[in-house]
Amino acid sequence: MEKIGVIGLGNIAQKAYLPVMATLQDQFEWHLTTRNVDKGNQLLGKYGFKHLHQTLDQLIAEQPLAVFVHTPTKTHAKIIEQLLNANINVFVDKPVSDDFEQVVKLYNLAKSKKLLLTCGFNRRFAPFYDELHELTDKRTINVIKTREKVQQTPKDAIFDLAIHSIDTALYLLGDQKIEDMNSRIITDSEGNLAQHYLTLDTKMTRVNVTTNMESGVNLEQALVQTTTLRESVTNLTTLDKIQSNSQQQVQRPDWENTLYSRGFEPMIKTFLNAVVTKGANPVSPESAILTHKICSDSCK
Repeated sequence: MEKIGVIGLGNIAQKAYLPVMATLQDQFEWHLTTRNVDKGNQLLGKYGFKHLHQTLDQLIAEQPLAVFVHTPTKTHAKIIEQLLNANINVFVDKPVSDDFEQVVKLYNLAKSKKLLLTCGFNRRFAPFYDELHELTDKRTINVIKTREKVQQTPKDAIFDLAIHSIDTALYLLGDQKIEDMNSRIITDSEGNLAQHYLTLDTKMTRVNVTTNMESGVNLEQALVQTTTLRESVTNLTTLDKIQSNSQQQVQRPDWENTLYSRGFEPMIKTFLNAVVTKGANPVSPESAILTHKICSDSCK
């Protein structure tokens, strides 16, 4: 049974990853890593995991096939580099780093080692976003994310929140070549991000990405307009289709696991299958690098 490591057991790991990993204990031997022994033991008991480590070195000594990295962004680059140099495949929460030069360096290192470095863009694996992705003859793509009232610097907000919307927009755009980009940042009186607007143009399609940090509403919406129809997804769970003389609304099934509809379950399983079979990276390095570059350029 292959060993898989997890380092960083904070909020995102507990909400989105460990519940899925717990269902895969018949396929993989999970090794959790945290400096907080009490938290680690509590999670071992909750999910039935059996292996706990306190340091990255201890985890690496187990020679896992891959490691999921859920630590703070500022620690990513050092941890990823150490894992890749130990010949271990890496899955990391977005962003890989908020330093674009580091992102490129790490992907080049992974390539030289013939290892996977996969960035956790879960929206790419959400079923309704897959449906939008498959549409053809796209003319307009709008992705909007709003928050009630969150205070973050422009760079932190773009790499923490807007990055998901930017990556979603690029995923929906497909392989169309971007010919022009415009970005606008509006800050509040304290220098925190109020709104961020991003426009990307290809030969036939315009992409608009909006991040509003003080809207009074928590909302995520992606809309695609083609030459024949309009489809939009709200909060990953509601799909609206509008066509000439017809309109339809579809909800994700009531019984469906939220981690499936939000893309986490299929993303985790696809990554694990790729490392076991030595398959293609589920989030191609080229596309992930482009997302990070646009985020970086948007901060300038």
